[in-house]
Amino acid sequence: MPLLSPDTDAVALHARLREGQPLIACLCAEWCGTCRSYRATFAEVAARHPECCFVWIDVEDHADALGEFDVENFPTLLVQRGTDVLFFGPVLPHAGVVEGVLSRDLSIAPALAAAPDLRGWLLESA
Repeated sequence: MPLLSPDTDAVALHARLREGQPLIACLCAEWCGTCRSYRATFAEVAARHPECCFVWIDVEDHADALGEFDVENFPTLLVQRGTDVLFFGPVLPHAGVVEGVLSRDLSIAPALAAAPDLRGWLLESA
């Protein structure tokens, strides 16, 4: 599946999240050269994992999505299943890092207590 954006793909995002697909979100900034380079790699990983909903979120355009959470290091990855955030933190900009997270059994991963609910924000904004 393609890499989606809340700016241009709200309807598709809403549908995929309603289907229960895990959300894999990359939080970046347009001014960040590393993020701009990483976007193509992240899109390639998205194409290899149609069972997940991959979204690219610019933290400056969508600061409201993060609420009280500040993203200071780029790229930052969030993995969410339903209302449970399973991973939230900065990652190295390599496909293998995301592939490694996705290779884990996400059905048994514990939820994190302190992380933004991007799935809820995306569903509300559609």
